[in-house]
Amino acid sequence: MNEICANAEQLLNSIFESSGFDVRATASETDLGCLLSIEGADCGLLLNQGGELLDALQQILNQAYGRNLPKGQRIICDADNYRAARESELRAMADHAARQVRNTSTAFVFGPMEANERRVIHLSLAEEQDLITESIGEGNGRRLRVSLKPQPLSDSFLR
Repeated sequence: MNEICANAEQLLNSIFESSGFDVRATASETDLGCLLSIEGADCGLLLNQGGELLDALQQILNQAYGRNLPKGQRIICDADNYRAARESELRAMADHAARQVRNTSTAFVFGPMEANERRVIHLSLAEEQDLITESIGEGNGRRLRVSLKPQPLSDSFLR
């Protein structure tokens, strides 16, 4: 995997250099795969519009090199710890949704989200025994619903 990470880092830095961005990527291996940490004066350009450019670069690198990574691993691009901060925000949103569902017994539906963001919420609530999460909708309008898990009918009710 070292070679894949190094190649991804080299390609990303080549893109930055040829487009005149004042940023530099540094690769490291993590449990999730290859992390490309991006730092520099132009990081803000990568994070405009909710990190769309950062996501696009990550998509390109995963298309180019991802198939050579071990199963379950991927290439992750992060600028100024944006991904870590966003993940914390999504976990807080998941906790809020869980409280609201428990308090109101009504499903909570998030707005449209990217697959990687829905995944964070799914994983964040996976251990909650009384809740279920499911992705609903199609394409760019795909959302995530959090609801109470249906309770099995008790023996006394069935008699």
